[in-house]
Amino acid sequence: MITNEVFKKYTSEETWNKIVDYQSVSEMWASCVKNYANKTAIVDGKEYTYSEIDQKVSAMRAALSEKGVGAGDRVGVFMPNSASFAVAFLAITTLGAVAALLPPHLDQTAVFGCSLKFGLKAIVYADAFIEKMEFTAQKNPAVILISENAQGQSKVDIAEVAGEAPCVIIFTGGTTGKNKGALLSNRAIMRGVKNGCFGIKEIFGLRYFLVLPLTHVFGLVRNLLTCLYTGSSIFICKNNKDMFKDIAVYKPSIMVLVPALAEMALNLSKQFKRNMLGEDMKTIICGASAVSPYLVKEYAQIGITLLPGYGLTESANLVSGNPEALKKPDSVGYIYEGMEYKIVNDELWLKGVNMMDGYVGEPEENQISYEDGYFKTGDLVRIDEEGFLYITGRKKEVIVLPSGENISPAEVESKFNELDTVQDCLITLENGVLALQVLPRMSVLGLLAKDNPQEYLKEQLNKVNDALPSFQRVSKIVIRTSDFVRSPSMKIVRNQNGL
Repeated sequence: MITNEVFKKYTSEETWNKIVDYQSVSEMWASCVKNYANKTAIVDGKEYTYSEIDQKVSAMRAALSEKGVGAGDRVGVFMPNSASFAVAFLAITTLGAVAALLPPHLDQTAVFGCSLKFGLKAIVYADAFIEKMEFTAQKNPAVILISENAQGQSKVDIAEVAGEAPCVIIFTGGTTGKNKGALLSNRAIMRGVKNGCFGIKEIFGLRYFLVLPLTHVFGLVRNLLTCLYTGSSIFICKNNKDMFKDIAVYKPSIMVLVPALAEMALNLSKQFKRNMLGEDMKTIICGASAVSPYLVKEYAQIGITLLPGYGLTESANLVSGNPEALKKPDSVGYIYEGMEYKIVNDELWLKGVNMMDGYVGEPEENQISYEDGYFKTGDLVRIDEEGFLYITGRKKEVIVLPSGENISPAEVESKFNELDTVQDCLITLENGVLALQVLPRMSVLGLLAKDNPQEYLKEQLNKVNDALPSFQRVSKIVIRTSDFVRSPSMKIVRNQNGL
């Protein structure tokens, strides 16, 4: 049986005892306000204490209630990262309603479509998005539109919400790549938040820095909610171009990043010969796509612990975390407690308290995504003798060679990614043979005293290639001069259009 006791040695006894179970966002938030009332919760233009945020949450909760929103109703949250986003989410969920997170890049027709598909009773929107809301107001007048600055006049207490009650709908591509809304219960979200506390020596009272979108499960669960759970504060970066300037002022101690952002920060640190994340930065939680062992090792050199992990929207984000990143830098760590799993033909199947209730309005997707009560992740994995989990590829990305051999491109790519000179790479099938596209890590190549760095890189790549089993070897290597096409979560899009 999986137990979180494996994480106990990585934290202090005092901290360990403070990591407790909450059944709902309501229960967690009431405890946060009681325990951390005068501490800074959110920095967004100005600093707001937990008590001040709660006053805004109460006013928004009253506004929702006065408009007729009640327990179980679905309410859209349509705004960029902001204190208002956090207030709206907390107000909706502490009313016992369900927050449907609408990515801010959606156009007016997509917002209207979501209002129908998710059966939204209301949408809380950013005032800057008022023009985008006009289409929904015309086409679906039954939807109540509520400004981010709305304030009710009545007193509406925090609702007592059961753990199994629905909490949030979050967009995901799922295992098939089709955009869907995953419905997660309060209990699932709270388990994901609790999992975010494991593997770090001191997790309470930290200073977070938010650059990930709050409409993404990683940004919501591991960034915002874990921050609030632990009585920490979070600085909301409004423009990623100002990221390093804001870091210099706010001095965060922990960040939650996707690998591409961690790579960028490291490259700039090397370029300017100083830690661009600041001397107070101690921990980076890294995930959403494959984390290069290079990042783990290089961040350790500047005194920052980078911890890889693995999760899905469907699992309330956190399935596993690696507290032994330097020892096993290519692993995503131990699977968390409450997570039942089995491996079927190398594919990871999951079930447990943190799993979603299903995709909203997608009966066919739900049917193909589950078997024997387990959610089929589509991720190919292995677990070593010490219980560490490794992601070896995606089932849908397996390449079948003309010889009949099956290749997991991610597994082969990981061999090339072990080179410090390789930032990222992509294996494709071209005319019946394997081809490799490589994005070089120029920050490393530039430091090498080589007459022809590109030839040196190719020599390294060929050495790795020659050591692979014959059916995994590539027949063509292309060194890219520009980045890959990437998804909003910074994953490489595999059907690249040109170089």
